[in-house]
Amino acid sequence: MRTRATADGQGVLMHVRCPDRLPEETYRQVLEELAGLSPVMQALPPTAALVDLRGALRYHGVDARRLGEVLRIRTISRLGVDVRIGIGPSITIAATASGQVGLPGGVLAIAPDDVTGWLGALPVEALHGIGPRQAAALRDYGIHCVGLLAAVPPATVQRLLGGKAGRLAADRARGIDPRPVVPRALPATASVHHRFDEHTLDGAVVRAALLDLVVRLGTRLRGRGQAARVLTLTLKFAGGSSWEKTRRLTAPSAHEDDLRQLAYQLMDAAGLQRGRLTGLTLKGEDLVDADQAPRQLSLDDARETRLAAETALDRVRDKFGPGVIGPAAVFRRAS
Repeated sequence: MRTRATADGQGVLMHVRCPDRLPEETYRQVLEELAGLSPVMQALPPTAALVDLRGALRYHGVDARRLGEVLRIRTISRLGVDVRIGIGPSITIAATASGQVGLPGGVLAIAPDDVTGWLGALPVEALHGIGPRQAAALRDYGIHCVGLLAAVPPATVQRLLGGKAGRLAADRARGIDPRPVVPRALPATASVHHRFDEHTLDGAVVRAALLDLVVRLGTRLRGRGQAARVLTLTLKFAGGSSWEKTRRLTAPSAHEDDLRQLAYQLMDAAGLQRGRLTGLTLKGEDLVDADQAPRQLSLDDARETRLAAETALDRVRDKFGPGVIGPAAVFRRAS
């Protein structure tokens, strides 16, 4: 059963499963995408994560299923990773739902009113937290679905599985799981990437792609309430070689003015002549909370106007999507 999760933000959790054997760097990039949706995110290495969506639903103004779809589109388009997403009123329901999503990926959202019926029909081994040996022990006693497990007295389940394991299994079969998402520190870096469809020598195309990365990085940092002290630009060339340069910002910032100026300096330092580029990566490092970044009133009226416009643009992107508005030089590539 595929349903919408409640949109009021009460107990709406997302469980995300990445493909097995995902490289650690790619997993970290998936976590960065999650942090862009909600700061209340808990990594579950090596390939899973939890997100509390209560604040995110109010902030983004969409329902939980839509946020799941947005996340999946982002991980596919930006990282080439398709994820399986479960959404529900508790960790157990969300994690069980993500386990029921078929490969390669998708979104399954379970509303609170549908938990009992949906959960009860599942085989007992599908309940998150039930291992193969526990499932075999339950099946030996004729308990082959979660609904039957929920109907068995908790004391009986404890005798079958042991004290603590039995209590947890009995509670979770009834949809009882009060565990909160325990947020961990946001990643210390944030990366954005661009791959060229063809090897390119065109400086204008490269500069437009870099500007797009600046906009995406700034939007991500501001959405996470962070600022970067350091930028690193990596250029990838045909043949597999690469070039990388790192420089420090004069002050921590997430504003596109500051990021763009330093990113262009990094690109100029590469001294490109006939190098055929296949991709760019722009990474913000040594991140701090935005509150720690100094904010001084500038005497540059044009800059102050751009900063005010930046806030308005962020609201537009939150409502209509990240690619709906941006610098003209970026959109010119599509014309």
